[in-house]
Amino acid sequence: MPASSLFGYCEYLLAGAAITVELAVSGYLLVLVVGTAWALLRRTGIGVVTVVWRVYASIFMGVPSVLVMFLFFYAGSPTLSSLLALFGWQARIDVSPFGAGLAALTVVQGAYAAEVISGAIRNVARGQFEASRALGIRTYQTWWYVIMPQVARLALPGLTNIWVSVLKDTALVALAGLNEIVMRSRTASGATKEPFLFFTLAALFFIVFSAMTLRGAGVLERRLNRGLARRDDDQRLPAGGRA
Repeated sequence: MPASSLFGYCEYLLAGAAITVELAVSGYLLVLVVGTAWALLRRTGIGVVTVVWRVYASIFMGVPSVLVMFLFFYAGSPTLSSLLALFGWQARIDVSPFGAGLAALTVVQGAYAAEVISGAIRNVARGQFEASRALGIRTYQTWWYVIMPQVARLALPGLTNIWVSVLKDTALVALAGLNEIVMRSRTASGATKEPFLFFTLAALFFIVFSAMTLRGAGVLERRLNRGLARRDDDQRLPAGGRA
C-alpha cells in the first residue's frame, strides 16, 4: 500500500517541493537585500535611522514569524486598500499566502541578516577604508571592490544559518493555505491514511535540500578564504623564510 500511495502522489509532492524552493530562494534573496540595506543605513549614524531600526528590530525580532505572516495575510488586504484610498484610488488588493509568507520571511529574517552583516562590516579593519582614501579610490568603489568582498567572507557562516531558518520557516506558510510540500503531504496523508510515509518524505526533502545547500556554502567559504591561511603562515615565518 505505501508504495502505490507514493507512486500516485509523486508528481503532486514534487510540485509542492518546487513551490517551497521558490519561496525559500526568493525570500532569501530579499532577506539579503533588506539586511544589506539596513546594515549600510546604520553606518550613517543618522538619529532617525537609528530610532527606526531599533523599533523595526524590536518588533520583528521579538514577534514569532507565524504571527507576522498572519498579520500580513489577514490584515494586508484591508491595510493596502486603505492606503490606496488615501491617494484617491479605489482598489482592492488581495494578499496571497505566497505573498504573505514572502513578506513575513523578508522582514523577520532581514532583521537578523542586518545584524550579521553589520557585525561583518565592523570586523573589517578600518585601515582598509583609510588605505582606499589614500589611494584616491572613490567611496562606492571602496565598498564594492574592497569592503563588501571581505564582508561576504566574514558574514557567510551567519548568513548560511539564516538560509536554513528561511527554508524551515517556509513550512509555516502552509498555515495560511499555501499548497507547498507540507500542505500537500498533509493532503496526501489524509487521502491515503499514510501520514508517516508522506510527512517523512517531506522531512527528507528539507534534510536533503539543506544538506546540499550547506555543502555549497562550505565550498563557497573555502573559496572565499583561499590564500588567507597561507598568508597567515607566511607572516609567522622569520625573516629568513624558514621555520
